[in-house]
Amino acid sequence: MIFWIAAVFLGIQLIPVDRENKAVNRKDNFVDIYKTPKDIKVILKNACYDCHSNETEYPNYAYLAPISWAVKDHISEGRRYLNFSEWGSYNNDLRKNAVEKTISSVRDLQMPLPSYIGYHPKANLTTGQRKAVEEYFQNLKID
Repeated sequence: MIFWIAAVFLGIQLIPVDRENKAVNRKDNFVDIYKTPKDIKVILKNACYDCHSNETEYPNYAYLAPISWAVKDHISEGRRYLNFSEWGSYNNDLRKNAVEKTISSVRDLQMPLPSYIGYHPKANLTTGQRKAVEEYFQNLKID
């Protein structure tokens, strides 16, 4: 029985997971468009970019099936809702909606997800960092 469990576990490691990030075009990239201040960039990079950009840095555990499947699915879903790397391709309604959702998600402690924070301590934002992100997004001028 253990042999078959080990064989299945080893076998599923052969199922490929696409971890390649699409190239980031700086003219579409949120932080480039808005010339985001460094302190906010650092917060976004630490707390948001792994799931909401094309700049994902996959952790070691993301290479072990079936965990890799869950991580990839989570990232794909996050990018579907908001992708900072493709901000320039959004129309104004999408941008406004994304700004509002970001503000409420950060304010209401919905983002970053607690499960993500558990493995990425830098994503555990302080009250001050959350306030800074909230204020930054509130002051964005969406044309």
